[in-house]
Parts: sequence; structure tokens; C-alpha cells
Amino acid sequence: MGGIVVVFDFDKTIIDCDSDNWVVDELGATDLFNELLPTMPWNTPMDTMMKELRSQGRTIEDIAECLKRAPLHPRIISAIKAAHALGCQLNIVSDANTFFIETILEDHGLREYFSEIHTNPSFIDKEGPLRILPYHEKFTTHPHGCGDLCAPNMCKGTPTERIRTLALKEGKKRFIYLGDGKGDFYPSSKLGEGDFVMPRKNFPV
Repeated sequence: MGGIVVVFDFDKTIIDCDSDNWVVDELGATDLFNELLPTMPWNTPMDTMMKELRSQGRTIEDIAECLKRAPLHPRIISAIKAAHALGCQLNIVSDANTFFIETILEDHGLREYFSEIHTNPSFIDKEGPLRILPYHEKFTTHPHGCGDLCAPNMCKGTPTERIRTLALKEGKKRFIYLGDGKGDFYPSSKLGEGDFVMPRKNFPV
């Protein structure tokens, strides 16, 4: 099994919700978020929402505690640990952000099982709010040649292709991609003969 590389999406794949929506809903900011969504790409209103939550007195600890309540099925935890124990190299490619993903993984003792996490970068601003930036530093509408298949702030095909290319150079024999959403179709198209896609049943991908 040591020759297998596995790439997981995160939202609705590892956890059973969308982490962005989970935080916004749990902290009572759904209405404002829904007002902002039609006006800008998803990644941008999430950054705006973090500043708004801070202005309402919400702390980074509040966000972390909220994330720790996000649903993660025990069988997913078992599957991740089993795959790692068998020698699989595990990675995450997600349109969430580093703080959300790492907070949840660390709370469940899973961070150490993943070699790489490719997602939108985030950091805690000196004034207090969590800031969420786009994966691609400079982005316009669909800058990666993938049309409507990817979010403008992150083409999941880019890191997936890089992980797979490196894996092949290292002699890895098989590549598996797990995902649920529309944004997981394009990275799936980067796979080759002998690779596998595991789409979540009854979801958009």
C-alpha cells in the first residue's frame, strides 16, 4: 500500500458540513453572509465575515470552539488512520482555509496523518480578526483556464497535478482523489490510467 497517494477534499468529505457555512451559521452571521455572497467570489466575503465577527466581539477562541463542534464521523477518523497505517501518503486539497482545517484536524488528533494541506491561507491579524486570503495571490475570473469548473480564488487542479507529478517521480503507483463538489471535478480530470476518483454519492461532483 506504500505506493498509494490519497488526496482528500475537506468540506463535506472529511467533515460532514461546509466549514465556512458552519462557522457563519453557528456564530449568528448568516443573513449578512447571504447578502455579501452574490456580490463577490466566496473567498472574499469569508474574509469580510471574519472582520465583522471580530467587530461583534467574537474572538479567535470562539471560532476555534465552533470549529471543534463541526460534524466528523468516527468512521472517517478510522479510515484516515487505517490508510496512513498501511503506508498511504495522505494530502488535503480544499477551498476552506488553513485555520479551519488545522483546528479541526488537531482537535481530532489527525493533523500528523497528512503530508500536505493545500488551501486558502489564513492568519490572525495583529488587531485580532482572522484573515482569509485567496490560494492564488492574484486572481481574476477563472484565471487558470478551467472556466466555471473552479472557484476563481483556487484552482484545485493546480496542487492536485503537482502532488501527482511528484508522486510519480517518487515511484508511487496509484493516486486516489476523494471529493464531493463541483470544484472537485477539474482536479479529478488531472488523474491518469490506474488512478481512482471516489466521488461522494448524490453530491454535485
